[in-house]
Amino acid sequence: MAESSVGAHRSSQLNDPWSVPPVYRIPLERPKVRVKADILPAISLAGTSTLLAFPLVYLWSLLAPAQRFRVYEAGLAPLDLESWHRFDSLAIFGFLSVGVGVLIAAVAWLMRERRGPVMLVAAALGALGASAVGVLSKGMFLGKYDIAKPPSVGDVIVAAPTLDTWWVIIAAPTAAVVVYGICAAWNGLDDLGRRLG
Repeated sequence: MAESSVGAHRSSQLNDPWSVPPVYRIPLERPKVRVKADILPAISLAGTSTLLAFPLVYLWSLLAPAQRFRVYEAGLAPLDLESWHRFDSLAIFGFLSVGVGVLIAAVAWLMRERRGPVMLVAAALGALGASAVGVLSKGMFLGKYDIAKPPSVGDVIVAAPTLDTWWVIIAAPTAAVVVYGICAAWNGLDDLGRRLG
């Protein structure tokens, strides 16, 4: 009696549409990171991205506020609330750097046949290079703030915006890594869609 009940139970399991045995697939080999094939496009991306420093500095020179100083016998002193513009110019450069990082990451992600960690590193290095060159060349477009003659005591002079810290250069590579990582996580394919390119 036990055998007949077992046989009936097995036949009902096979006939039940919800108990179809799973289809076994041959496991495919996971795609490997290709460094040699991606190294030249990665160098090209990083080098080209560094050239974005010049539009970055130009936009910063247009948007960053100048700081006004009054000339005293002992030296220069900023007018009331003018010292806040030091932070304003730093924040503007930081936000523009984030935009540059997002742009570089988007371009790197659109290179479908080269997606992977090599391009991620290239995007981060390119964004870092663009931001660092931007800080080094910050005075390139600030010629309008040049003083023609020595000021007298009591005069108010307008000084060019400044960047007081180098820490601002981490904004661009951080944005590039975050955006590229979000795109890779959203993709969900083992090879990030390289074979579809």
